[in-house]
Amino acid sequence: MTTHTCAATGRRPALDQLMSEHAGPLLTFVRTLVADHHLAEDIVQETFIQAWQHGNRLPFSEVPIRDWLMAVARGLAVTSLREVAVGRETTEPEVDVAQPDHADAAVATAEAIMLLRRLPNEHRAVLLHTYLAGRTTYQTARVLGVPVRTVRSRHHDALSTLRTSSARP
Repeated sequence: MTTHTCAATGRRPALDQLMSEHAGPLLTFVRTLVADHHLAEDIVQETFIQAWQHGNRLPFSEVPIRDWLMAVARGLAVTSLREVAVGRETTEPEVDVAQPDHADAAVATAEAIMLLRRLPNEHRAVLLHTYLAGRTTYQTARVLGVPVRTVRSRHHDALSTLRTSSARP
């Protein structure tokens, strides 16, 4: 690791020499701090600009240049991350997302149960087997021990009764 001592020479370190020696490791370091590659590149560039602007006042004789560059880059990264976080808080509009209302479903379920209770037991049994149990007309006939025609008739009558009952206030 090369240290650049401005105090010894009285001159600013050459920016291109600084960049060629330290840009790669500095970019790797900054990328561990921020997830955005482009933001990391911007931070590294700003770090070198600060080194160039303040080169004659930096304590290079006391601190290795890479350590100083990493400290500046870390500060810039923290500042950038804060700005991004504050920007998200202030620029993102509040979205009022409608939450599903389960009251309507509960009312519909209660009404359906009430209507089913009004049906004769034979009609209700056919609907329960065909709709809730997912059985075919033939399977329902076998389970209930009645002819297929009877299941079809009861199914038709039950749905007709439900339609007329639900239409009434």
